[in-house]
Amino acid sequence: MASTEKIMFRGTGRRKSSIARVRIVAGNGNITINKKSIDEYFGTEILKVIVKQPLVVTNTLEKYDVICTVKGGGFTGQAGAIRHGIARALLEVNSEYRPVLKSNGFLTRDSRMKERKKYGLKKARKAPQFSKR
Repeated sequence: MASTEKIMFRGTGRRKSSIARVRIVAGNGNITINKKSIDEYFGTEILKVIVKQPLVVTNTLEKYDVICTVKGGGFTGQAGAIRHGIARALLEVNSEYRPVLKSNGFLTRDSRMKERKKYGLKKARKAPQFSKR
C-alpha cells in the first residue's frame, strides 16, 4: 500500500496579490497549473522560465512533477508566486538546496505591492491637470 502513495512536499508562494499553493511529487518534470499544463497556462516563454528557475538551479527539473493552484493577480505575479512556492517546497525535499535558492533570491518574498490611491488624485500619484487660469 505504501508504494502507491506518493510522498508530497508543499510550499506556499506569494507575489503582489497572487497566492500559489504548490505540491511537488516525484515524477518526470511535468508542471501543472490550475489543472492545465504550463504551456497552456502561460503564453509567453519568459513566464515559463521564471516558474522553472528553482528547479533548474537545483538540477531537479526532470526529477519532480509540480502541481499548483494559483489565485489572484495577473500572469506575472502568478509566475512569481509559483516560483516562490516551488522554492519553499524544494527546501522541504532537501535542506541542502537552501544556499543555492537563497543566493538566487527565490526564498525572499517580494514585498512590492501596488501603492494605494489617494483622494484628490486620479491614481496613487497622478494628479489632475493644473491650470493657473
